[in-house]
Amino acid sequence: MQEHTDMIHDSQFDYYGTRVASCSSDRTINIYTVKDNTTTLASTIRGHNGPVWQVAWAHPKFGSLLASCSYDHKVIIWKEEPENTWIPIFQYQEQTSSVNSIAWGPAEYGLMLASGSSDGTVAVLEFNQQTKQWNATKFEAHQIGCNSVAWAPNGCKFAGDEGESRVLASAGCDNLICLWRFDAGSSQWQKQTELRGHNDWVRDVSFSPATSLPSPVLASAAQDNSVIIWKQDSTLGTWEPSHTQKFESAAWRVSWNVTGNILAITTGDNAVTLLKEVGEGEGKDAEWKIINTL
Repeated sequence: MQEHTDMIHDSQFDYYGTRVASCSSDRTINIYTVKDNTTTLASTIRGHNGPVWQVAWAHPKFGSLLASCSYDHKVIIWKEEPENTWIPIFQYQEQTSSVNSIAWGPAEYGLMLASGSSDGTVAVLEFNQQTKQWNATKFEAHQIGCNSVAWAPNGCKFAGDEGESRVLASAGCDNLICLWRFDAGSSQWQKQTELRGHNDWVRDVSFSPATSLPSPVLASAAQDNSVIIWKQDSTLGTWEPSHTQKFESAAWRVSWNVTGNILAITTGDNAVTLLKEVGEGEGKDAEWKIINTL
């Protein structure tokens, strides 16, 4: 990825693992094809007026779509048409500061994208298949700023829920993680709870993809040099830290493997740490151990 001329902030594989998108402070997004462990630059996308913080591929059932967010207050959704040519099909500019994080919702919900901004808001963009228009819902999430957004996987078993439950997590500069549930009756996102355990900015948040667990699991990374793994009590519905991992520098990103038993953590000392759940325990009895540091 030497084609970028400034710092790279994010890189994401597509659903099939055959392409990777990267974004940079040079205001560009690069798309690479991946074959035989070799990456080849396929296209460069330009359209943002500031550093591009994150990129996210939509599920392929919706076509070849890529979302990006930037310091320029914009979320842009790009469509590949024709091959290796990317055109902007929608721009959202209603958040009044840097847009720091984006995440596509589970494909079962339709085409939905959440974004978190330094203005403290979270926006949810939804494509209406009948009108062929994008609709946006924006709400205040954090008093200072929002650094990360993440969707709970479809089928996650939240305490007290019956049927489908759309849940979002947001992480903020107020040291909080907030959980939001969509209320179909009012068509609004309602705050369910606040998770308090960090004493500095929460940089990232991510739900475990494992939906077979008796209760949902969430990981958070923070400026206080720690990662917390949270679990919900399936009876009481309360969230408690299951494990806290301390580091020598700030924890920036967390990412789960597909089975939800290994967590990759990036820290400010340029290291990637792999944390694995071991043993048969659940809840506070679960054990997490470092299995590798890269």
